[in-house]
Amino acid sequence: MTVPMPFSARAFVLVFAAFCLAQAATAQTRSGTANAKSAATAQTDEPPAMSVTEWLQRMHTGARQRNYVGTFVVSAPGGDLSSARIWHVRDGEHQIERIEALTGPPRSTFRRNRNVMTFLPEAKVVKVEKRENLDLFPNLPDKPDSSIGDFYDVRAIGKDRVAGFDADVVQLVPHDGLRFGYRIWSERRSGLVVKLQTVDSDSRVVEQSAFSELQLDALVKAQALAQMMSNTAGYRVEKLELERSNAQDEGWTLRTPVAGFKPRSFFRRPTTGDDGGKAKQQDAATVQWTFSDGLASVSLFIERYDPARSPRDGVLTIGATNAIRRRLPEPASDWWLTAVGEVPQQTLNAFAQSLARTR
Repeated sequence: MTVPMPFSARAFVLVFAAFCLAQAATAQTRSGTANAKSAATAQTDEPPAMSVTEWLQRMHTGARQRNYVGTFVVSAPGGDLSSARIWHVRDGEHQIERIEALTGPPRSTFRRNRNVMTFLPEAKVVKVEKRENLDLFPNLPDKPDSSIGDFYDVRAIGKDRVAGFDADVVQLVPHDGLRFGYRIWSERRSGLVVKLQTVDSDSRVVEQSAFSELQLDALVKAQALAQMMSNTAGYRVEKLELERSNAQDEGWTLRTPVAGFKPRSFFRRPTTGDDGGKAKQQDAATVQWTFSDGLASVSLFIERYDPARSPRDGVLTIGATNAIRRRLPEPASDWWLTAVGEVPQQTLNAFAQSLARTR
């Protein structure tokens, strides 16, 4: 599930993917269980009885209907910790956000609907792109899939308080080992997600994210954020260009679908030729194939295998995010796969084993 996790694992895995993809990637512990139990005893009244889809829709609506400013913290049991300051405003039908990293290299990310600009002050670079699958807070699905209930059950835990706000606490329990479970704290009046724990099959918290401080209905001016977003003076602007495509045209298929995960998008990242122009051959491009079960998502990055780079198969786990990289077996051994997602390792392996070349 990619509900509020703007940094930490995701940012680190992007670096990992960049190493694997070369030009293509230019682009709290077990105490958490005790916290969840304490939430159940904090108050006796239970959260409202709703389905998984209804809960997610409520959270999605709450996040977009309200203006807010807050400090958001993401942590993992291994000690990884990141935090950010978030400004969010609804301007009519538009959503505008500013996310300022408080840990790691300086970085400011602005979003206006699908348009995203990331300012990197140290490099004096601003990266511009359009994202169909946003990884900015809070990344709940626009229209929760009605089949989510086939793969998750929802259980009411009780009430709690986060950052001074009363919250309903629910748990999403997966039906199989292909996805994580979640404990979600949802602000009682608006539905805004104020805390989230990602839980593995042994009920261990593998990642936690929460507001440490939050101002609801804050006086955030959309015009001021828009002006900051458009001020690129002194920066080199780099535009990430993606071309929409499909698996059939690019010569890829899954021999066996991974239960619950439906294809969401397929893009090509054009490769620049020696003459500075875009390469004409489709095989020269790296592709990104994205799947989701309505909560969790997986991205498959596929590129030509380059023996000169001497890459090695490997795995990476940061919080709830897992990644694998490997050379595909015959007859697709000319290709290199990097699979990334906030899912268990076995889910990525299932995708890798099912991926096949059709030409």
